[in-house]
Amino acid sequence: MKLAFIVHNEYFSKQVMSLLQDAGIDYYTRWENATGKGAGTEPHLGAGSHGSTNAVLMIGFQDDAPLEKLIGGIVAANAVIKRSDDKIRLFQVPLEN
Repeated sequence: MKLAFIVHNEYFSKQVMSLLQDAGIDYYTRWENATGKGAGTEPHLGAGSHGSTNAVLMIGFQDDAPLEKLIGGIVAANAVIKRSDDKIRLFQVPLEN
């Protein structure tokens, strides 16, 4: 089993939800208005000159097939997103329980 966290600028929320649907994923936990800064990226602090925020989705996978399809969709989406700071990020870790 695996656990994936998807972090993306909220501007891309509709696109990310479409990627989930295309991968047959109808289960997730979502945090909106997430603030922070990634390594080598601009901050997303929700105020001032860094007014955008991120959303975070947490998804548990028992089967690798939907995760692999989601990863493929994210790779394709990122190929057309111009700014590297706006790329959709996926972080994957083992899930024991």
